[in-house]
Amino acid sequence: MAQKMSDPFQLPASRDDIRAIQSRRKRAAFGRARQAKWYRDKLDGIDPDRLDEPEEWAKIPILDKDILRQWSHREFMDRLCIVDNTDIAEYWRSGGSTGKPVFYPRTFADVDYGMLSWRRAWGVTQTPPGELAHICFPIGVHPAGQVWARGAHGAGVGVLWAGAGNAMPTRVQLELIANIRPTVLVGMPSFALHMANIADAEGIDLRASTISRIITAAEALSDAKREKLSRDWGAEVFDVFGMSEAGLMGGEGHAHDGIHIWTDMYFIETVDERTLEPLNDERPGMLLVTPLVTGHATPFLRWNSGDIVSLHDGGATGHRYAELFPMIRHAHRTAGFFKVRGINVNHTDFEDFIFADPKVNDFQVVLKTADSGLEDVLLRLELKRGSDAAEAVEGLRNEIRQAFELAVATEVLPSGELGKDFEKFMKAPRFVDRRV
Repeated sequence: MAQKMSDPFQLPASRDDIRAIQSRRKRAAFGRARQAKWYRDKLDGIDPDRLDEPEEWAKIPILDKDILRQWSHREFMDRLCIVDNTDIAEYWRSGGSTGKPVFYPRTFADVDYGMLSWRRAWGVTQTPPGELAHICFPIGVHPAGQVWARGAHGAGVGVLWAGAGNAMPTRVQLELIANIRPTVLVGMPSFALHMANIADAEGIDLRASTISRIITAAEALSDAKREKLSRDWGAEVFDVFGMSEAGLMGGEGHAHDGIHIWTDMYFIETVDERTLEPLNDERPGMLLVTPLVTGHATPFLRWNSGDIVSLHDGGATGHRYAELFPMIRHAHRTAGFFKVRGINVNHTDFEDFIFADPKVNDFQVVLKTADSGLEDVLLRLELKRGSDAAEAVEGLRNEIRQAFELAVATEVLPSGELGKDFEKFMKAPRFVDRRV
């Protein structure tokens, strides 16, 4: 019989209890921040006994990655780390696919609370003890994969530490799923899609596998991606949300109407992107996060995560997490776009458009400069087995022209060809700019 901790999720008693916990923990986080060199003089004039007042809390300066990336690792440690090396249990690498990564020290207390935050993901998705999870996140210094696997045990969930495709080839992972028969797939949505594409090329019907639920994180999960994952795997898809700067912050219930945030562990707020005025309602705004219990080494206050979200109360799932915790809904807006021939094309919009076509398994956009000096857009495609390639390509080109006012060249690839390239990277490079 699967074993779990007596109280693996340690949920607060009520929303009133959460407010009291937040008040105490905000004051403690503020006190830790005062010990960091970077915050010195920046917190003068802020009354620690009035931090529950929004006007007082808003005096705290916003911290973001642009500030951190100006520093070397030694400068970061000198300016924001407040503990000695002997107190550091491990380092967590920052996420994202662009810019210089940051390596965050974590104390033993940070790791313990981090494990709790990840355990709650099994609770909010109502994954019962005794399930077996296939973990296909990269296993390494980024916390996603290894903390998922380590945290599962406290919830009574078994794990297969498969890692991403660069550690264990996708075809081997598909064989393991067929032979070991896990019930949950945990990984980035792009890799789960990639696995489905390789399975289709191999003639494997994943809808007949034992995977009944998929838990995704570390990338935006659009409606189009969710629908494609559900269609290809025949599984219910849950999204969870976290960041290396804080931990696993929340997850969806069965209603799939938003991410419930553990607000006893993370204080969140939304502000206007332009004015930075507080919003904290259903209007989309910039998400600010203050880790209340995972900042013992690096005490971040009002961290700008780069996410645009709206705040909502409760939700329709109807379980304890919905009763206790508010939700965020991502606007799925991103700065990622390409501009070609004077036309701006948003990466997310284009990706959703392509994945909405059930005839498409996978794709890659390559921007090139032709010999004539003009810019070309090459859409590389892998199609479902049995699709009429000429008909599918012609239809897609016409639809792209109508939707984006963009003419594209196309190349139909054998199934699995893109996967050979994608497996070399943590995140699939679906947009490549080779213009000169």
